[in-house]
Amino acid sequence: MVQLASDAHASDRLPSAQGPLPWVTTAARLVLGVVLIVAGALKVGAPATSVQAVRAYEMLPESLVQIVGHGLPAVEIVIGALLVLGLLTRVVGVISGLVMAAFVVGIASAWARGLRIDCGCFGGGGQLADGQDPNYFWDLLRDFGLLACAAWIVAKPPGRLALDSALGLTGSPAPDDDEDDGSADADDSSSENGRQGEIS
Repeated sequence: MVQLASDAHASDRLPSAQGPLPWVTTAARLVLGVVLIVAGALKVGAPATSVQAVRAYEMLPESLVQIVGHGLPAVEIVIGALLVLGLLTRVVGVISGLVMAAFVVGIASAWARGLRIDCGCFGGGGQLADGQDPNYFWDLLRDFGLLACAAWIVAKPPGRLALDSALGLTGSPAPDDDEDDGSADADDSSSENGRQGEIS
């Protein structure tokens, strides 16, 4: 009875432990994390250019333009690193999703208002030179894809190769606890069957 109960509990855990979904989350983490790290690294050494890129959207007051322009590259690098490591995965997934949503809104707004700017996502930014055309469609397509990665990460954290799992931050019950519960259930069932046999 104990063995059967243990097998039943093990089979219940099998789909979540060995299915492909955790690897999909890992892929989403790595794609989004690497993109953010690269984007931040290309901007962090040129804060004036980053500020110029933010200003070109004409959406924020100058005080916030300075803060966002100087702070965004560091935020991207930190968020990207945490995603790659799989640390605080769900929280970082929410933050990265908000960042990507802000990018989508900014680019869509610039397109709708007829601005001709470089998005500044990977350095550069500001007004385009004569003869250059914006790549708003492809920028939005990319950012919607990255937003989908963030949404998946939030829904299915933390994936494989994640520090959250190694540090026990996933919030899922430990296997030993499940096995102890299974053993206790089996013992209770055996005791109940024994009492019924004595009554018979």
